[in-house]
Amino acid sequence: MEHGNSISDITGGGSTAESPSGGCTSRGNLQAILDNALLSSSLFVNIALAGLATILFVYMGRNVSDPRAKLIVVSTLLVPLVSISSYTGLASGLTVGLLDASSEGILISGSTIAGQENVVFSVWGRYLTWALSTPAILLALGLLAGSNLTKIFTIITTDIAMCVTGLAAAFTTSSLVLRWFYYALSCSFFGVVLYILLVEWPKDAQATGTISIFNSLKLLTVTLWLGYPIFWALGAEGLGVIGAGVTSWLYSILDIAAKYIFSYLLISYVIDEPAGVTSGAEYGATAPGVTPSDD
Repeated sequence: MEHGNSISDITGGGSTAESPSGGCTSRGNLQAILDNALLSSSLFVNIALAGLATILFVYMGRNVSDPRAKLIVVSTLLVPLVSISSYTGLASGLTVGLLDASSEGILISGSTIAGQENVVFSVWGRYLTWALSTPAILLALGLLAGSNLTKIFTIITTDIAMCVTGLAAAFTTSSLVLRWFYYALSCSFFGVVLYILLVEWPKDAQATGTISIFNSLKLLTVTLWLGYPIFWALGAEGLGVIGAGVTSWLYSILDIAAKYIFSYLLISYVIDEPAGVTSGAEYGATAPGVTPSDD
């Protein structure tokens, strides 16, 4: 979950282009982002890495032939493709904007635009990244574990609900209580995701025979994903402890590890151990009648 940032916080108090209605234009947003080296670098580095990751993953998976293995590769390939699109939207100023935060003490010290005490600059585009990329990560993990469609559907829909309620928390400026309620609701959805990852899918992976690589990727995913709600709470949307540029870099580092490193490890396994992903639930079987492995 991403925090709201102010124009003054981003630019150091500089001016920004405004629309006639008082809101910032995309051009003004872009300039505000470019004026902060930490913030802009955190976005452009991710754009470059997402592009390189896309090329690398296409090359790595070019000879994969098994249907289930192909689906895993395509799922992981969606991760950098979504990231390069969404990060470009952020860096261009397209998916950032202004929020009215005049009620119930929503504003954190230093989070307002210079001369506009009740307006906050929100970088909300990250939620689009997470709502589209994290389901692809979970789909790939579910396929690797050989789980059934019910569990995969449950974890993906719950994950999307987590991202949507996180966005609602960021956009709720009418009530501080409702803002934190949405945050708690988002965390509760996250709890369901963690339960399936930590309890249900290890059983499936054990039966399928992919438990070793699944456990490694599971721990990587869970450890990194726990950082997002923590940074949200510490950022300007929560307690306002962490600054805009630093928070953006923290999110970007989490994204790099949770997306690109994760995807590289998974595709490498699919290539090196093709037999390890051909068993599992009915959707994943290479041929009719194939059942989960007992080893």
